[in-house]
Amino acid sequence: MTDFKLMLGAGDSKETAIVPKSPEKSHLVQLITPKDGKAEMPEGKKPLHETEIELVRNWIAQGAVDDTPANARERYDMNHPPVYSLPPVITSLDYSPDGKILAVAGFHEVLLHKADGSGLAARLVGLSERIESVKFSPDGKRLAVAGGLPGRMGEIQIWDVEKRKLALSHSVTYDTLYGATWSPDGKLISFGCGDNTVRAIEADTAKQVLFMGSHSDWVRDTAWSLKGDHVISVSRDMTTKLTELATQRFVDNISSITPNALKGGIATVVRHPLREEFLIGGSDGVPKLYQIFRTAVRQIGDDNNGVFTLDQMLGRVTSVAFSADGTVLAAASALDGKGEVLAATFTFGTNAITKEMGDVMKKIPASRSAQDKEVIAKYKASGSKSLFKVSVPQAGIFAVAIAPDNKTVAAAGSDGLIRLFNAESGSVLKEFPSVQVSASSKALAAKKFDAPTALAPKTDGEPESLPKDAKVVSLEIEPKSVALGKWTDSAQLLVFATLANGERLDATRLAKLELTGFSKSAAEVLPGGVVRPKA
Repeated sequence: MTDFKLMLGAGDSKETAIVPKSPEKSHLVQLITPKDGKAEMPEGKKPLHETEIELVRNWIAQGAVDDTPANARERYDMNHPPVYSLPPVITSLDYSPDGKILAVAGFHEVLLHKADGSGLAARLVGLSERIESVKFSPDGKRLAVAGGLPGRMGEIQIWDVEKRKLALSHSVTYDTLYGATWSPDGKLISFGCGDNTVRAIEADTAKQVLFMGSHSDWVRDTAWSLKGDHVISVSRDMTTKLTELATQRFVDNISSITPNALKGGIATVVRHPLREEFLIGGSDGVPKLYQIFRTAVRQIGDDNNGVFTLDQMLGRVTSVAFSADGTVLAAASALDGKGEVLAATFTFGTNAITKEMGDVMKKIPASRSAQDKEVIAKYKASGSKSLFKVSVPQAGIFAVAIAPDNKTVAAAGSDGLIRLFNAESGSVLKEFPSVQVSASSKALAAKKFDAPTALAPKTDGEPESLPKDAKVVSLEIEPKSVALGKWTDSAQLLVFATLANGERLDATRLAKLELTGFSKSAAEVLPGGVVRPKA
């Protein structure tokens, strides 16, 4: 069932699974059709719904054609790993609980490096070309991976770390998945989706146990409450939402929903290992600490769950992390090819927020006095002190992780290099590439190709023209047809010219378009290809 050609053949029963155009002769149809409420497939699970069975029957009746796009078919596997011409952009890092391995997101794979940077321990190659998050299970025996084939498929992978074997591959939605996180007991995995939903599945069976659709934009990351009974999710819609696992119900907007309180989307979240508090970061460049559960009644303009903020960072905050014991936190950011890494102590332990601090949190931020702000600053200073904030001018930093011994902060991003920082001083302990790039691959990447033919711009306001000596052999208009129902409708036509040398360029601004076949008073076509009815 994992390979189309094999699926057409026969299994242990020697019966042909799929006979194109003959559902009644296809053994697969017999296996999925229930008798007395039970079916042989899927094994150990409830039968498919009758509409799903009919879908399979219709597909077979229509010829059982493999219509998988060519670029969605697997090209790499454990025996045929990717070959790099440039280091991959690194989107996620995670240390194994024993501190021996650093998991690094690559292209079509997760790279398991020795934590001290002394070498590559293994390559876990899977179907997803884009890897968005990597996360070790609480016991370190498994690794969850969220990613997918952008615009085609999302995938959750679960790897047996010791055996270097893929234990589960679960496809969800038609776009990349984000922010895979293990529940505290290691039984469930939560993740965010490009269809604006938050989901959670059983790690052993992939059975979906949570579905929440209250976000209005991509969900970029998730975290669990201490007891594992709630999921925290952050989104490009500028909200941090709380969802109850048992009921699958959206419970609360944790971070402020006051207009302009949050500047842009939120990209990353991590929960403190010992406290019902979490750290978030996003487009405003300020890492923020919040408590999970509300202790005051919501009112317009409040930010009751907000505890305190950390230093402003360069650009967007892309990743945040807590150490395993919760005494160190870190954040990463990126802007225009440059990055920053921040680290600070967090020594509040398991102590509850002080009453004085709690009283200030209940006040609307705009109404807090100078004395209130002093209370917040005093509380922050009592348990969190800056360790370092260093700039990385060579690359935007998209991932950060803290070693279990709290001595090292790992960071990586757009240049594919992994940097290990001393957690106390911010000095670089080591810098190494995530993959080795061969000399021949480097030469290929560096080769300068001739720029494609483009329309020749004119000076002094003269119109564009075709390149000198260019010969047009065909024209194509997209879309092929338009339907305009009312006077407020419009459509954009694009004209493409194919040249004698095989190149194809946008010639819309050079084309003269006319409407024929009906009254010119009914519609018009404007320069640039816009078609609209006349009022």
